[in-house]
Amino acid sequence: MNNQPFKICPTCHHIWNTREEFLADKSVEIIGYQVHFIELKAGIFLFNHSCKGTFGIKVEVFSDMYQGPIFEQRQTGGPACTGKCYHKNDLTPCPAQCECAFVREVIQKIK
Repeated sequence: MNNQPFKICPTCHHIWNTREEFLADKSVEIIGYQVHFIELKAGIFLFNHSCKGTFGIKVEVFSDMYQGPIFEQRQTGGPACTGKCYHKNDLTPCPAQCECAFVREVIQKIK
């Protein structure tokens, strides 16, 4: 059995024992997403905590929150690309049928 907490704030050392506890905490806000184009689940979601601490958590930790289709082709830089992945503070959904789009749906669930 894993006795490790889900996350510890690196600034104030607040402990979230579970992902559910973390997601329900109003003192935590998702503020960004740093894409990793080679391995999407290695990308990083950026969060602010009310203590003014900022930290990242890998996409893979939240990827099971998305149950829809994941497109096989990446549209990055192509005509269907909206460029959202290039702007870490843009957390809006992406309408493109792109391999990266599922991450943006996970962001909506976190928000």
